[in-house]
Amino acid sequence: MPPFFNVFERSTRKQRDAPTAPGRYSRGVVDPVSTPAALRSMRAPIPARVPVGFLLVAGAWILSWGLSGQRTHALFFPLWLGYCLVIDGWTRARTGTSPLSRSARGWALLFLGSIPVWWLFELLNLRLGNWEYLGSGTFSQLEYAFWCSVSFSTVMPAVLGTSELVRSFSWIERFAAGPRLQPTPRFLIGCSVAGAAMLALLLVWPRLFYVFCWTSLVFLLEPLVYRRRRGSFLQHLERGDWRPWMSLWTAGLVCGFLWELWNLYSWPKWIYHIPGVGFWKVFEMPLLGYLGYLPFAMELYLLARLALPTDARPRLEAEERRALVPGPLTTGVGSR
Repeated sequence: MPPFFNVFERSTRKQRDAPTAPGRYSRGVVDPVSTPAALRSMRAPIPARVPVGFLLVAGAWILSWGLSGQRTHALFFPLWLGYCLVIDGWTRARTGTSPLSRSARGWALLFLGSIPVWWLFELLNLRLGNWEYLGSGTFSQLEYAFWCSVSFSTVMPAVLGTSELVRSFSWIERFAAGPRLQPTPRFLIGCSVAGAAMLALLLVWPRLFYVFCWTSLVFLLEPLVYRRRRGSFLQHLERGDWRPWMSLWTAGLVCGFLWELWNLYSWPKWIYHIPGVGFWKVFEMPLLGYLGYLPFAMELYLLARLALPTDARPRLEAEERRALVPGPLTTGVGSR
């Protein structure tokens, strides 16, 4: 949930809740999976899926940009499957765990769950008209639905897998002790009302409020995830923990950049019609449009935490990641 209403408070317990110096961590907030010593102790050989993933990415990228005619509809999935394998293997090598190594079933459910999620945004786009797919007219309705569903299946594994990799880097610990928020029942109701209002506004006046396509679900889903205590953003902010936020925002930007890059010389491909911001394009996407990938990553996280079983959910919370450490860590953390 984005910060607003001036309800944040700074922690006064600096000895317990804040980093003591760059590269050092105080007791109570450190994520043992992200400390340099912990990462060194858990590093594993590069899994075989990493070179396999690189081969898939390289092959699909070359063919998608090098061939003529219709080709990207069949190459999009292997391209992004390769990316997901590389990211998952890199995470496994850095931390000793990853979504695929924890549960092949859970990883597969991310692909399956991703399909209806992006079709939801396609449904909203029928009203918005913010993007369209060039070259899709040659497919029958059944072919179009099939190839779109196959491509859409890679969205959640790519973004959420990248967020776990980002979460493993030590620089993310800088955001362990930030502004706090203590949500009240009235605040949660206000979030739900705000989300419903955003959704209504974008449907009634899409040219003015299209940006709410990427924020309304955050406000609608966050109170539901919070009440079920499933690792919501408000739960993080009760502790002043911004690490999951920054991990997801970074992952959204990384995947967004690659989506737009690999789309550039593809066919079929998508283009944008975004009122008021169709300038300073980076590939097909206007520069300001990349900001939409920040809340979009948050929406994917909330949907996964709310709707998917435990073995398919991303592990971004310190408590969950602490449980992944294979045995006691002799890192000196928490000792005098």
